[in-house]
Amino acid sequence: MPGEEREVPAEVIRLKEALAAFAAIEDDAACTTAVSEVLREWPSFGKQLRQLREDRVNALRAEDRTWPEIAAIIGDVTPERAQQISKGHSGHSRAKAKKEAEQAAE
Repeated sequence: MPGEEREVPAEVIRLKEALAAFAAIEDDAACTTAVSEVLREWPSFGKQLRQLREDRVNALRAEDRTWPEIAAIIGDVTPERAQQISKGHSGHSRAKAKKEAEQAAE
């Protein structure tokens, strides 16, 4: 709900602290090396996070939660988007499918 503060999970706080730790590295070369390593692995991290979210959304659905309830748990998404997440549809795959459909129509 607007104006309602959501509790930030400890894991999110730790991730933000890790990002701040990168910024705090004084040696420019060391910072560049560390950040570059994370960025090289980032696609894998993103895939793992999306899969984890998909699995947990499906677990919530198996507990008979409604799509509006799940959307509220995810935050800032519609019930329709929550359902798409449960099927593994990412924003990238939806945009790609739309582009392919537009090209096929031409």
